[in-house]
Amino acid sequence: MTGPDATRRPDATPGPVGRTFRNPVLPGCHPDPTVCRVGDDYYLVTSSFEYVPGLPVHHSRDLVHWRPIGHVVDRPGQVPLHDVEASRGLYAPTLRHHDGVFYLTSTVVRHGADEPSGSFLVTATDPAGPWSDPVWLEAEGIDPALFFDDDGRAWCTGMRESRPAAWEGQTEIWLRELDLRTLRLVGPEHVLWSGALLGAVWAEGPRLFKVEGRYVLVAAEGGTEHTHAVAVARADRVTGPYRGSPCNPVLTHRHLGRNHPVVGVGHADLVELPDHSWWAVVMGSRPYGGLYENLGRETFLVPVTWEQGWPVFAPGVGQVCQVEVAPALPPHPWPDPPARDDFRGGLGTAWTSVRGAPQEFCRVGPDGGLELDVSPRTLVDGTPCSFLGRRQQHLDVDVRTRVRFDPASGDEWVGLAVRQSDTHNYLVVIAGPDAVGAPRRVLVVRRLEGRRTVLHAEPVPDGALEIALRVRGQDYAAVLTDEAGHERHLATLDGRMLDSRAEESFVGVWIGLYATSNGMPTTSTAHVDWVEYRPVER
Repeated sequence: MTGPDATRRPDATPGPVGRTFRNPVLPGCHPDPTVCRVGDDYYLVTSSFEYVPGLPVHHSRDLVHWRPIGHVVDRPGQVPLHDVEASRGLYAPTLRHHDGVFYLTSTVVRHGADEPSGSFLVTATDPAGPWSDPVWLEAEGIDPALFFDDDGRAWCTGMRESRPAAWEGQTEIWLRELDLRTLRLVGPEHVLWSGALLGAVWAEGPRLFKVEGRYVLVAAEGGTEHTHAVAVARADRVTGPYRGSPCNPVLTHRHLGRNHPVVGVGHADLVELPDHSWWAVVMGSRPYGGLYENLGRETFLVPVTWEQGWPVFAPGVGQVCQVEVAPALPPHPWPDPPARDDFRGGLGTAWTSVRGAPQEFCRVGPDGGLELDVSPRTLVDGTPCSFLGRRQQHLDVDVRTRVRFDPASGDEWVGLAVRQSDTHNYLVVIAGPDAVGAPRRVLVVRRLEGRRTVLHAEPVPDGALEIALRVRGQDYAAVLTDEAGHERHLATLDGRMLDSRAEESFVGVWIGLYATSNGMPTTSTAHVDWVEYRPVER
């Protein structure tokens, strides 16, 4: 199927409210989704990599409308991330509920750092938190997941590189029992699978289910880019042997071409509804303005049926549709958050920082707004810095902030940052006088491949200033407004360098507040009255 009909399920015709929905259900950087149901409530967690707080938790009543309710990693020392590299950190969580307790497994990935790497398990009785300190699992590889069998036993799966590997990138799915009293892995290890296809790379993200008396293993393979896919196997015993589905891969967009509206589909998790229908959350990306994926990997919702004991993803269509028939649940939208955040209620769940907690450098003012400390550290340093951002979740959006800041030197910069990574970002900032004594200035700065270039500079008057980014597809227009209401277009920035594939990044774009003295000592603080994130309908 090609053309506009490729994005719409044939039976997804306009109808009553709730009959159809638009994918993705969680736009912006929400990769590696995991979902579980508790009664009439559904909870979903996604990867967050180097951003803190980490592992965001969302809640839904209809699988379509999701609201953030907290983070799994949300306090200093719980899972330290101060030394992780860009696109490392918190990977591939799996969320499960058993006997009144939520269990979440994940992996911290870092290279050459002092803090521990590896897989861990945390628990909570409320998915909004607080979550426990981690129990580190004696397990190789990444992507741990729990399965609770109906005989009371618990099992943990994970992925590691095959030993020996028959080809480069070959991995294997392993299984061990989990002692629920000690939360330790016990007993022998069982190697279950190495993927569906001969030569398949990175069989990963394993999740186990028991359906009609058989054990069903759902995994990803093919890597997380264009060749990503979902594959399944099943066995009569939890320890195997597992046999792959004759229909593998059961969901992929690799054959649809790079110009398809949704690409890189994979990493599925399943959930059964009260009426015994099944759905899957999967991740994928939406290229736009060319083959560019600024929003990163997002969460999509796909119907699943069962035929002869095998899951059929997106039956009748075989692909993720952007317009899909809704689950048979009462529609339950949540109120939209206000576009303008003056922080009177504290830092909302949308706001995160890089590698360190936001509370380390910002505080809510007595009458609202934020007090933002200027830090010697920068976005390029690979360490925590004064950056408070949120995911870009829309192709077209206006982001605006009102800042009060009198820089003590030309090295002090405060304003907005657009971050893809340490080495790919844009800044629109208020800066102090330059070396020849020019007055307070506004700077537009690009960092590409680690090289800093000032694209625009001009003097600005005293007083509060509004800085805005008007994003329209791949155009990021920087705009400045002074206290008198005079508006100035500063520059239009090329968003293509923010593509998540630009340097094999695993994250999408974050936009937010930034304050640095570029390595120089400082005691300065900026006041931020408010920040707006206002989507623009196409």
